[in-house]
Amino acid sequence: MQNIGLEQQRGHVLLMAGDVAVRRRSVQVAPSANLAAMGVVPASILLNSEVPSDTTYLDGIRDPNTALTRLRTAAATPGPLMVYLSGRLTVDRRSRRLHLALAGTSTASVRYTALPWEWLGRELGGRPAGLTTVLLDLAADRTAWPLLQEYGSLPAPPSAEVYGVVAPPGFAGGGNVVSGYTRQWIDQLRSGPSRPGNMQLHALAAGTAALPPGALVLPTARELGVWTAPPPGTGAGPAPRPDPGTWATPASAVAPGAAAMPATPVAPEAAAAAGTVVATATATATATATVTATATATAQDPRPHIHALATSGRHLEAAMLAQAWEQHAVQTYGFTSPEATQWVEIRADLARMAGNFRLATQLWTSAGRTRLAHQPVDAPDVQAAAAGALYCWTQLSDQAEAADTGPEVIGLLRAVPCFDPRHLQLAQNRLALLHRAPSRR
Repeated sequence: MQNIGLEQQRGHVLLMAGDVAVRRRSVQVAPSANLAAMGVVPASILLNSEVPSDTTYLDGIRDPNTALTRLRTAAATPGPLMVYLSGRLTVDRRSRRLHLALAGTSTASVRYTALPWEWLGRELGGRPAGLTTVLLDLAADRTAWPLLQEYGSLPAPPSAEVYGVVAPPGFAGGGNVVSGYTRQWIDQLRSGPSRPGNMQLHALAAGTAALPPGALVLPTARELGVWTAPPPGTGAGPAPRPDPGTWATPASAVAPGAAAMPATPVAPEAAAAAGTVVATATATATATATVTATATATAQDPRPHIHALATSGRHLEAAMLAQAWEQHAVQTYGFTSPEATQWVEIRADLARMAGNFRLATQLWTSAGRTRLAHQPVDAPDVQAAAAGALYCWTQLSDQAEAADTGPEVIGLLRAVPCFDPRHLQLAQNRLALLHRAPSRR
């Protein structure tokens, strides 16, 4: 969004916190913490404009009509507008309409206490193109998630730039702290002398935040044009687990009429020569190019291209493409399908290659849990996921991060009784030492 240069125009920032998202008494998204963090960023930085601006801060709001009034006021501003929403998406089961749950919204009271999602599009839809940014950090509950999978995205006003993430209902929450996507967005705003563009900020935030497997990333890959054609609905069985440089080909990664690539190492130059590039990421004039991707004419196997990006140091770009393919596999085959799980494992290995061992640990653990639910405990894929989680956890040097992720890793090891018991004992000893040792922070 550019500085519009008209002194008489004013900008507006609307920050709105919905209801907290909770799973098994664990907070998944803490909207109040997110709003507090966003609230300290100057409006001129959020808007990327020096025009005079107003900020509306809505936390703990309970009345959807009050929220609508504030939204309508913000939409009427003549200058640049940013709307930031954080909280829980839910559904009115009678009408099957999406709502942003407000403070106090229950399953029975959605129609009366939550903000209908369509109101957002109705109020912002009439604004001129190029002046509106919508930033979302949300979690979907069990009623909303199937509807999002049906849509394949989150309905939004076409005149607005919409960026954000929607976490699925089954992930373990991070507590009453600023969520990863919002924190990374803010950190990227503060990290350089000049403000990056919104697409670049989004790519950096989504690529570095520890998003849960299957999270809906907006804009979706399909909306960005990553695909040249839809993948086949063949329902092919699971392929071998991914190894560095030899990732297996999920069925969801192959274009119509293309044969599955053999699980053999592919050099970056060979990948380019074979024309197996899925998308050419159009960079926003930075080294960490973002996925505004325009697809090539021969979309076949994305793994060699993604691996080439990672080995050349373009980790964020590789992570974004892999996450886009995972999201597509989730929408096509299901959240716990072998195709989606394979992309979780590829993302885990990409995180390892980038040195992000916390994210790698979390992704390997999640993949292991998913495989355990559908495969025998002695299956090679199950043991490989457990080994990947344990290895990446041992590489964590930050005591707080290791202590935080350790219980999930140990829980996975305990669920795989054929795994070497000595590794489980060593992991338990390390976790005990971490809890006794003073923090280095």
